[in-house]
Amino acid sequence: MAAIATFVLSGCTPTASTTAAEPPDRTRDEVQVEVDPEIAALVPADISDTGTLVVGTSPPYPPNQFDGPHGELIGFDIDVMTAAARLMGLQAEFRPADFDSLLPAVADEAMHTAASSITVNDERLETVDFVSYFEAGIQWTAAAGTAVEPAEACGLRVAVKRGTLSDLREVPARSEACVEAGRPAIETIRYDSQDDATAAAALGTVDAMSADSPVAAYAVNESRGKLRLAGDVVAADPYGWPVRRGSDLTEALEAAAVTLVETGVLEEIAGKWGVEGGLIDDPRAWRGDPDVD
Repeated sequence: MAAIATFVLSGCTPTASTTAAEPPDRTRDEVQVEVDPEIAALVPADISDTGTLVVGTSPPYPPNQFDGPHGELIGFDIDVMTAAARLMGLQAEFRPADFDSLLPAVADEAMHTAASSITVNDERLETVDFVSYFEAGIQWTAAAGTAVEPAEACGLRVAVKRGTLSDLREVPARSEACVEAGRPAIETIRYDSQDDATAAAALGTVDAMSADSPVAAYAVNESRGKLRLAGDVVAADPYGWPVRRGSDLTEALEAAAVTLVETGVLEEIAGKWGVEGGLIDDPRAWRGDPDVD
């Protein structure tokens, strides 16, 4: 979940159902992908023998991962990982978990990887490797009709999803700048659910919300006119699938990501969810320093 120069995204208010339209009935199976034998051959035997790729995810974070109309997990990240697993000859088994627990679970091999809008940065590379497949920045939203802008947010209350870059870096950086200028700090209001953060912004419980740019755009589109985008998208960073450091699964996931780009499947999935602005041409492996424990 995204950054300001190298910047991520959770409380309780009325749920997002009070502010957003009913989620569209999109299923994971619309984009058809066949097994690629060469990619499947790269999968470690202990994983390929089970036929299952165990994938952590932290919903709700629409449009990337959230519950569909029938309770099934849907979203951009869910579709992309499902397609990548198919290329590897595997079935993705999604396991919902708190966002903060995903990287430790991957590092400890409780999960093979995660698909949860996770921004690649140096701090995270100290514990896991990554394969990038997309990129996103950070953008604010505010209630329609308000004059709130990120550059003039000193003293305001800003909603974030707990544990994201908005929570850990972007909003704190803006708040620190306010204090250094002799102005009131920004009050960060943390929510465990992105739906609750979105609802708070739409209902005026907070002054604004900071989130990954695809999430902010989706929230505005689904808000029935209650939300607007505020300010520009801050510098984009890659989303990545985390992998245990040194695992051969990294090579298989990298090959799958490259194939999804080259075949146009990733673009098709992005178009389905309206997030084409984050497409990249060069998915790749990001490996941390093997000497860092």
